[in-house]
Amino acid sequence: MAAPDEHPADQPECPSLKGSGLLPDELRAWMLLLAATGAVEQRLRSAVKENLDVSHDEFLILCLLAEHPRDGLRMTRIADLLGRPKTRLTYQIACLQHAGLVTRQTVCGDKRGVQVTLTDKARRRLEETSGLLAAAVTEALAEFVGPEQRDAVSGLLPGLADGTCPGAC
Repeated sequence: MAAPDEHPADQPECPSLKGSGLLPDELRAWMLLLAATGAVEQRLRSAVKENLDVSHDEFLILCLLAEHPRDGLRMTRIADLLGRPKTRLTYQIACLQHAGLVTRQTVCGDKRGVQVTLTDKARRRLEETSGLLAAAVTEALAEFVGPEQRDAVSGLLPGLADGTCPGAC
């Protein structure tokens, strides 16, 4: 792992939060956060493929379903929560169903509605692999989130550190 002030050879140095470019501070901070989360997501992609043998998008679906009761979620709700087109989601759900990780059924009283639920097999696999995947996220965060990204969050959400942040933070 690189020291806090070093950057891995294959990673370009992030532009400074205090740059003098054209972007306002909020947009510059957002770009720093996106770069960090993108790096973490790439690390997680590899870990998910290696440990669960599903795509990252399919993993996100499994995570959403894991956080809901056994009755699952409607496909339209999953699409909304992930910001994905419904047609793409239909394909991903079909892949997960083929792997035996989800079931889908028509919603009672609404023949167009489809409810998706995790299978017991998916619950077991998530339980078995969640520690490894959480460790991959923690390691990636430690590597890619440094002082610039922390300053970016603080700049976007003043009061976050001391608990005086207004609203939902």
